[in-house]
Amino acid sequence: MSTTGPTTRRRRLAALLGATVLALTAGGALAAPAGAAAVNVDFATHCIPPAIAGLPPIDGTTTAKITVDNASPKVGDTVTVTYTVVTPAASNPTDLALPADIMTPTGKVTVGGAQTASVTVAGPKKNDPVPGRGAFPSFSMTGTFTVTAPGAITLSPGDYNIHTSYILELDTPCTVTNPPAPVSETVTATGGGQTNTRAIQLGSASGNPGDSVTVTGSDFTPGASVTLAGRSGATQTADTATVTANAQGSFSGSLVVNDKTTTGVVAYEGGSWDPDTGAGPAAYVVIDNTPVPDGSQKLTTTVRAGTLSMTQAGDAVALSAVDYGTGGASTGALQTVTVKDFRGGPAGWSLTGKVTDFTGPGAKIGAGALSWTPACTTKAGSPSTCQAGSSGTVGTSGATLASTPNGTLTGGEFTVDAGLSLNVPQFTPPGSYSGVLTLTLS
Repeated sequence: MSTTGPTTRRRRLAALLGATVLALTAGGALAAPAGAAAVNVDFATHCIPPAIAGLPPIDGTTTAKITVDNASPKVGDTVTVTYTVVTPAASNPTDLALPADIMTPTGKVTVGGAQTASVTVAGPKKNDPVPGRGAFPSFSMTGTFTVTAPGAITLSPGDYNIHTSYILELDTPCTVTNPPAPVSETVTATGGGQTNTRAIQLGSASGNPGDSVTVTGSDFTPGASVTLAGRSGATQTADTATVTANAQGSFSGSLVVNDKTTTGVVAYEGGSWDPDTGAGPAAYVVIDNTPVPDGSQKLTTTVRAGTLSMTQAGDAVALSAVDYGTGGASTGALQTVTVKDFRGGPAGWSLTGKVTDFTGPGAKIGAGALSWTPACTTKAGSPSTCQAGSSGTVGTSGATLASTPNGTLTGGEFTVDAGLSLNVPQFTPPGSYSGVLTLTLS
């Protein structure tokens, strides 16, 4: 997302090979997850251009920061991290300008403290043109990790690589000279929201009406009364039984299955099914052994449940330019999002979005300056009807783009769009300003 005008591009192959391989950034785009403000850190970096460039290694200083979408997660939550290289360790070594959109960054974020991990992050193939002898602009990469332990979790920038796709496919890897780099962000995880580890297994995956199936379970609450029940899709059948978990939280029991529409078996604590206190469904099929009259043929088929998914028409939006001293609305349109709900159950879905501040040359435009006007279209024949979110500010706290309600049977295919408007202050310093919009489907 930028407010820059056109830039002259000069392309001479002989000099270009020595320039593009050192292009260590991609300009920000409205595309992938990012989080709150964090501390910029500096660290020594060793970059190695491809051999074809004929250039020596580059030892310099990288300035970077790590941000998150949730600074107070619970155990079991997924946290989105954004690694932003504010100032790369190198600049364009030639007098020739580099063209736009040739650089794809990838990297690692080092997780420490209460848990340790190495998070892979990646950014879009998106960069502004770089003038000859000019500094490379910043770029951002995103990834996720799951919180596995309560406490303070530190995040530090790690190695990164720039892949260039112009004339040749080339890589420039940059490593942290003295790892780990300084901590840029810390999140504090709490023990709530612990992952449900209850599980069940069946003695068989099918049977005749009236057959008994053995159900074994683990990680239930010791001594708890556990209900075994048949399921027909998302609906519980009349086939139930009760067992008691032992001191280790395990059990073994039997369930007589009569309902011919049964598709699975569940086990749960409490008076009714709850995914937080239950396990399953484990797949189970009742074989319809009803005799077929002479001269007849019994025909059967199966409808398989699918998934909830979304796709985007693109990962970058270029808003219209505004003039210094005038400011005002920088407008554009969200890349069309297609949502496919092929689960076939009772649950609806919600598509939400939140945006970071827009950063540029020595200034920023606050996330609260971005507003949208959502629109949603339902494909004919879909059981659910899509509802567009309200027009207004997106901001860091987020807003609903579109949704469908719960129902007896939900699903379908939906197209989601939105008009975008960024209110640029009157005397915002000239340059390119980039922010990142996170879309979450749940």
